Amino acid sequence: METVLVVEDERDIRELLRRYLERAGFGVLTAATGAEGLATLEEWHPDLLLLDLGLPDVDGSELLEQAQPDVPVVVLTARSSVGDRIAGLRAGADDYVVKPFSPTEVVLRVQAVLSRKGPRQDPARPRSYGGGLLLVDPSRHEASIEGSPLHLTPSEWGLLAALSNTPGRVYSRHELVERISGSAYEGYERAVDSHVKNLRHKLGARGSEVVETVLGFGYRLGLRADD
Repeated sequence: METVLVVEDERDIRELLRRYLERAGFGVLTAATGAEGLATLEEWHPDLLLLDLGLPDVDGSELLEQAQPDVPVVVLTARSSVGDRIAGLRAGADDYVVKPFSPTEVVLRVQAVLSRKGPRQDPARPRSYGGGLLLVDPSRHEASIEGSPLHLTPSEWGLLAALSNTPGRVYSRHELVERISGSAYEGYERAVDSHVKNLRHKLGARGSEVVETVLGFGYRLGLRADD
């Protein structure tokens, strides 16, 4: 699964793009500031950066410069003049989308830019994380830690599969309920904590490193995907 990092300070726009990109099959990381975007870029190495140039703390062009030439960039901006577009493309952007925009158009532009990198990976193929520490095979519903098979309940498997889809992305309890059960119902969100506890126990000594708690938000996979 290819991962897109969305750096956008307006929460509504950020969440709208996340929803559309996830529906299109992408893993999505988000950041609300330039500093957060830089840290996420350096730690998780996404496949594409979707970047708002008008950030509150740093000029988006700094992130554009940091990402190039390793990560393709689609720029989002309210700067609509021809000169601004040319400047953005010359700075290394692979495409340029002016606000207001259609989220469907943004998804299509992201897909077009990534298609120039080569064929997308099969999302069902076995995936490796943390230098081979964790292996997840979606097609077989199997996983292992340090070479030892994990014997997971359906809920534990659903939890691990969801987190491993987008390493580094924080999932709320509500989101994880929907990924595990297909729907949410009252009282079940706290049951996610119990599933996390059991999953960590089965993962062994490094369980809390594999499934990280993000206080006040939820959980994330704490391992990077291997290339």
